[in-house]
Amino acid sequence: MHDTRLWFKVFLAIHIAAGMGSFLIAPIALVTAKGGKQHKRWGMVYLWCMGIVAATALPMALFYPVLFLALVAIFSFYSAFAGYRVLRLKDLARGGSATPLDWAAGVFTFCSSTLLAWLGWFHAEKIQVIPLVGVAFGFLGMRIAGMQLLSFVRKPKEKMFWWYSHLGLFIGSYIAAWSAFSAVTLSRVFGNQWYVWLWPSIVGVPAIVLTTAYYQRKFAPKTVPGS
Repeated sequence: MHDTRLWFKVFLAIHIAAGMGSFLIAPIALVTAKGGKQHKRWGMVYLWCMGIVAATALPMALFYPVLFLALVAIFSFYSAFAGYRVLRLKDLARGGSATPLDWAAGVFTFCSSTLLAWLGWFHAEKIQVIPLVGVAFGFLGMRIAGMQLLSFVRKPKEKMFWWYSHLGLFIGSYIAAWSAFSAVTLSRVFGNQWYVWLWPSIVGVPAIVLTTAYYQRKFAPKTVPGS
């Protein structure tokens, strides 16, 4: 995707810088003490980086157009956004309610991801993507947004639900960032193959499952022997 327009060069430079920032900052946020000042600080910087990545990717993708990349940018940022917002929705487990912003973001992302899955299955050539990749990313975006929307209606019973969601959603956004980076770089070596897009998900999703299971065991109520 080459263009000599000044605005495109500026957007591309900002996009690359923010993307590199997110790659470097995410591990820092993950290894710092959870809930600590450094964790919160670097987590916010990561969120802003992902927001800039999405904000610059959308106009570039729509201009050409490469609708697939635009739709992926939406659910990639939503994953980080929802991971941040769930920290403000801890009271869902106590009967609290989501805000209109949370509803609007979730519905918009679910609809755009549904469109991505549909186009990937029936009109992959129109969005310049391998059908398997379009469908896989579409269903991934639908699941991310759908699970959040479901939690707004069927309130979580697990007290620490927000911890698991926060962790999984932020790691999910990092997986999406790696997917885009892999497609841009590794496709030059291996060609536009499905595994170039999906290997971060194949590696990352089990990592989310295992990490969540670890914390669920950690936070499980302790039983007293003989009780």
